Amino acid sequence: MSIVSKADTGVRAPLAAVLPAILGIALLVLPLAALVARASWGTLFQDVTSPAALQALWLSLRTGFTATLVCVVLGVPLALVMARSSARTAQLLRALVAVPLVLPPMVGGVALLFLFGRTSPLGRLIDDLWGMTLPFSTAAVILAQAFVALPFLVLSVEGALRSSGAGYEQAAATLGATPWTVLTKVTLPLAAPGLVAGVILCFARAIGEFGATALFAGNAPGVTQTMPLAIYTAFNGAGTGRDSAVALSLLLLATAILVLVSVRAWRPGALK
Repeated sequence: MSIVSKADTGVRAPLAAVLPAILGIALLVLPLAALVARASWGTLFQDVTSPAALQALWLSLRTGFTATLVCVVLGVPLALVMARSSARTAQLLRALVAVPLVLPPMVGGVALLFLFGRTSPLGRLIDDLWGMTLPFSTAAVILAQAFVALPFLVLSVEGALRSSGAGYEQAAATLGATPWTVLTKVTLPLAAPGLVAGVILCFARAIGEFGATALFAGNAPGVTQTMPLAIYTAFNGAGTGRDSAVALSLLLLATAILVLVSVRAWRPGALK
């Protein structure tokens, strides 16, 4: 047996898949509904506009934007190299890029701490050259966010570049276009939907980062306390702290929904 409705391809989903699908949707939606139901609406506006909340929000947005810029500068060339490499090289690079997606964020924070810590060779070199220590600073927040968010940008852009193919690039090069002209006038415009979607997802992942930031950057208000860390601090506080944690969580949930809507709007053919 099969359900009555059809997909655009005309292939019907089997009836046996309906119940697990409903349970899957419930697993995703019901916790969020419970979060909304737990909100203290009488103090919601006060909680999300408190000085501590606005400070954490501004820090998250500022560091998330900077981390996204870092990911664009490093990730777009990496995605281009992956898309234009041999199958074996691309497979290896793709596996390396995907490591932060499956790595527990806490492990990423420990790794960053050992790489840039004061006792590490790189940490001592940075201290000698610029007189700065990266761990437990705002710069550490940006590095942690870039570490966990970079794969979202790279994989999205690489997929777009592979989908567009190299035919137009070869035609432009044959007509005498320079490599820079081919990149800026042909390659990147063709990959624009994937690039925009990757940037949006990268930014969303950056502002939602918790584990690596907590270990590598700490939880200092105004310096390294981003929104996820502020939620954690409020949830473990006394009194009405959990109401504040719920309010801040709803603020991040609203941001996530906005990100999903933005990604959907930029998908090819989404408006058709």
